[in-house]
Amino acid sequence: MVAGLKTLVFISALVPATRLVVLALTGGDLTANPIEYITRDTGWYALFFLTLTLTVTPIRRLTGWHPVIRFRRMLGLFAFFYGTLHLLVWIVLDRFFDAEAMGEDILKRPFITVGMTTFLLLLPLAITSTSGWIRRLGGRRWARLHQLAYLAAVTAVLHFWWLVKSDVREPYRWGWAVAVLLGARMWWSWQAGRSSRS
Repeated sequence: MVAGLKTLVFISALVPATRLVVLALTGGDLTANPIEYITRDTGWYALFFLTLTLTVTPIRRLTGWHPVIRFRRMLGLFAFFYGTLHLLVWIVLDRFFDAEAMGEDILKRPFITVGMTTFLLLLPLAITSTSGWIRRLGGRRWARLHQLAYLAAVTAVLHFWWLVKSDVREPYRWGWAVAVLLGARMWWSWQAGRSSRS
């Protein structure tokens, strides 16, 4: 059952990227500004999958359905996948590999600075997502490293917030979602620490 569900989730997670490819190849409606449309779309799904990754542990704790933990790695990798597409659109389509212009953007435009920070936080998590890396690092060090996902979720929301500037309703909702998920983890950690001291 879990294997079949994982396959379904995997296929579903590829639908947004496939849709963009089909629209690009067939001259579909990518709006009057296709680069901005693709940038926003890939960024939205990167944040969606990153936030979804953070829901895995709360779902397991609240429902007792432990097999859900087997989805976390895949969801995290899809967050990185869409984040990489988001970055490549900027590098290839927006800046045409202009390293000087990209460097200026990173240094002078805060939303790009924090967006690049988010990608760099996710990069080591994607690299060390395999079972081999868990063995090399050891479970405790691996788990500590992958806590960078919490910080990446915060910086991803901040990136979105600074990008939209005026209408911040959607990043505001994402911010609340991330705050609730991280707050739940902090509460459970505090409870566990208090139990161990008593």
